[in-house]
Amino acid sequence: MAILSTNPNSFSQLAVLPPDWPGNFWLHWVVFTVIILAFVLNTALIFIWLERRALGRFQVRLGPNRVGPFGLLQPIADVLKLLTKEDMIPAKGDKLVFWLAPLVAFVPVLMIFAVIPFQSGALLADLNIGILYVVAISSVAAVGVFMAGWASNNKYSLIGAMRDVAMLISYEIPIVLSIVGVVLITGSLSLTEIVGAQRDIPFILLQPLGFLIFFIGSLAESNRTPFDLVEADSELVAGYHIEYSGMKFATLFLAEYAEVIAMSALMTTLFLGGWQGPLLPPIIWFLIKVFAVFLFIVWIRSTIPRMRIDQVMAFAWKFLLPLALINLLITSLQVVFWPEASPWLIVFLNLVAMVVLVLSWSRFFRLGGERIEV
Repeated sequence: MAILSTNPNSFSQLAVLPPDWPGNFWLHWVVFTVIILAFVLNTALIFIWLERRALGRFQVRLGPNRVGPFGLLQPIADVLKLLTKEDMIPAKGDKLVFWLAPLVAFVPVLMIFAVIPFQSGALLADLNIGILYVVAISSVAAVGVFMAGWASNNKYSLIGAMRDVAMLISYEIPIVLSIVGVVLITGSLSLTEIVGAQRDIPFILLQPLGFLIFFIGSLAESNRTPFDLVEADSELVAGYHIEYSGMKFATLFLAEYAEVIAMSALMTTLFLGGWQGPLLPPIIWFLIKVFAVFLFIVWIRSTIPRMRIDQVMAFAWKFLLPLALINLLITSLQVVFWPEASPWLIVFLNLVAMVVLVLSWSRFFRLGGERIEV
């Protein structure tokens, strides 16, 4: 039994696009494929510029400001520079795997957006197992990263690729467990119904610990600070893409930013109410929330130093996994034994539980022989 109703009639009163908009199945498929490509490519360029400008402010400097007004054309200049670079392949590398790796890393991330609703009905495919599809597809990108590291015939590249696989296995489990809490409350695997269930209260309030676990796990899976061990420049020069140049490097770089966009969109959908909000059009609310999540990720990058690889692994298995299991247990008890409870009472209890669990767990949790306290 779900705590919140997911009846489509209870969704916010917004214009709902028909399933075959704008006319038939194939036209719908073509239009939304173009929309997804345009959204990912343009948002990646904006994110690159926004991250550089924000980091400049955080570090008391200007950031890019030479190419175009406020440096807005700097990402375009970077793309043109990469297009003119020589495309090199290691002499003793596996040429076919080396060539395929960027595509295998980028395409699965792009496929995630097929089930993410930009507003009610505005998505490529409204699967009733949408979140299961996302979990399955998102894991494939790590295969591309491992292919890049292996095919380069470079020890630094291989170590970076192995780290990516290790982090994927370690952090995927807490992420999935945090999503299960949302599924239990909603009673559905459809992302559209999950957004609709947040009409009154976003799940960031009903599942604060689940959101924290999902957010931290997403940072690790997208190789963002403080979990950017895959391409740690002080240890691995440039990690798994050290041998890449030109458009192949640009594709791997784009795959990283596309993964950040996907994680920001998933957090918006699962925990922040998706497209729902007052006054503004639904798509504007969706974009505002996605950009807000990304700016928070940039803030973390400018604040927290990189962790060691042993600390990253220990944090997943000794800290996040137990908390994810406890959060799942608490959510299950609330859904089974207290389905008619006031949602705001659940919000208060879950916030208290999160604070108590995080503070108490950090008292005896050790990272690399050193105790970490919050």
